[in-house]
Amino acid sequence: MKRIFPTHPIEEAVVENPWHKLRSFTDARIGLGRAGVSVPTKHLLAFQLAHAQAIDAVHSPLNIDGLTASFAEQDWSMEQAPIRLHSQAENRATYLQRPDWGRRLHRTSIERLQEHSTSRSEPYDLAIVIVDGLSAFAIEENTVPFLNELLPRLQGDAAPWSIAPLCIVEQGRVAIGDPIGEILNARCVIVLVGERPGLSSPDSMGLYLTWAPKAGLTDAYRNCISNIRLAGLNHHDAARKAYYLLSEARTKKLSGVQLKDRTDDSVLEHDNEQHNFLVSQPK
Repeated sequence: MKRIFPTHPIEEAVVENPWHKLRSFTDARIGLGRAGVSVPTKHLLAFQLAHAQAIDAVHSPLNIDGLTASFAEQDWSMEQAPIRLHSQAENRATYLQRPDWGRRLHRTSIERLQEHSTSRSEPYDLAIVIVDGLSAFAIEENTVPFLNELLPRLQGDAAPWSIAPLCIVEQGRVAIGDPIGEILNARCVIVLVGERPGLSSPDSMGLYLTWAPKAGLTDAYRNCISNIRLAGLNHHDAARKAYYLLSEARTKKLSGVQLKDRTDDSVLEHDNEQHNFLVSQPK
């Protein structure tokens, strides 16, 4: 029997969602449309790829040798090589199961820091601690570009900062920066850490600043700058915020909830007086 095919065009299998135009303003998965009772195949595959990238970001080890080589190529390259440290979490599985061990330094790392601190009598103004966290990929992608923006500001400051050798920590969490800063006798510490990857941001780096660091401090003593990456808070703006917080912390000798980030306040950018919009102003 001869089959007869329709001559009219077949309707599209994918039903578009009118909200799809909003995707140009956000990474959120909105307005995906549907194919039958499911999402279109291309969006499903994109979701599965993002999920796989997030898993890879969590489990991939930090390329410390590559990172160290990149530091040596920069104009701000320091005289002393970075100090390699490790938390009490021996491997990734332990790190994920025991967050508290990721906040504590391994005994050999403590001894390594103590050997360095005994060779210097003067305190450092700043210690920079680089931690793999939950995304080594974020550290590899963002650390060098961010430091390229921040360190020239610190070196060109009217009161230049004395900076301790860079510290690179494996299997570490945010709080591990406090004992490092304390042992190095640093007045302030900043921790660059890979943030927990989302389905649209496997490369997000966070910065945590603490004045007068010491073991046991809570998050209330830290200032945070989050989502540092090209698709989020770019390196230039992140360095500007970090430099402001560092300058304010050194001036006021405090950090955390007592130190407010006012870099986005209009009063810092303009000298405009504040007026009541309900009252007409004289021309």
